[in-house]
Amino acid sequence: MTTRRRGAAIATGTALALTLAACGGADAETGADEATGSGSDAGPITIGVHSGWDEGIAVSHLWKNILEGEGHEVTLETADAGVVFTALAEGDYDLNFDTWLPLTHASYMEQYGDQLEELGTWYDDAKLTIAVNEDAPVDSLAQLAENADAFDNRLVGIEAGAGLTKTTQEAVIPTYGLEDMEYLISSTPAMLAELDSATAAGENIAVTLWRPHWAYDAYPIRDLEDPEGTLGDAEEIKVMGTSGFSEDYPDVADWIEGFTLTDEQLFSLENTMFNEMGGEDNDAAVEAWLEANPDFVEGITG
Repeated sequence: MTTRRRGAAIATGTALALTLAACGGADAETGADEATGSGSDAGPITIGVHSGWDEGIAVSHLWKNILEGEGHEVTLETADAGVVFTALAEGDYDLNFDTWLPLTHASYMEQYGDQLEELGTWYDDAKLTIAVNEDAPVDSLAQLAENADAFDNRLVGIEAGAGLTKTTQEAVIPTYGLEDMEYLISSTPAMLAELDSATAAGENIAVTLWRPHWAYDAYPIRDLEDPEGTLGDAEEIKVMGTSGFSEDYPDVADWIEGFTLTDEQLFSLENTMFNEMGGEDNDAAVEAWLEANPDFVEGITG
């Protein structure tokens, strides 16, 4: 929320607390806490979500469920990353669960870092990959060229404008001598369709991919080793709050600080949301996932 809205909410809450104390003493205070779920900490929260970033969409809906269960009114706002970070810095958004550092979102940290608050790291293996079927005859990108025939001399890619596509063209292919393989540049849905078809048929396939992604839960695949480091180091996914968030919402900040997801948890959540349920009802997907992981929320909020 904006500084102005936050200040007004605090002032109103203070006045109400004084009135309740004068009228009802301890019983009134207890009633206020029961009504809100967490007392003065259970105010409205707006989460900024990067458009098209599946892991951020999934985790934001997960936290919407968690926070609403604790009495918060939660709003999700979807926008391009630049809009999200601007609104977060200005206090119009309270949280973002999908900040990739130290590289992907570094420019936004340089611009807005002193207006933001880092609240925690929930995933530490976000990276670009080349993935193959689980029983493929290679373990490393260094072996791919000499085994290209096993993959029908094809490397299946995604959109032409993607950073992963550029990295594959400019670093992966020349470094590992893959120029003789056909590099198919199309779209993410087309790549996933090829992956689905090949794994169902028991055929070898090599695709450009990234972690986190629900494909790791949906299909029997694994990453090829990248001994030359052409795809870059793994990044961390962090939660950023608007400045002063932990002061306004100390309980929530504590929960976020202890929040992490394993590969298995994240990939299964994304698979439920975007593959099995087609991204049509993300709140229902979270409910389904929590039914399969009944102790998850209790492990965060205590």
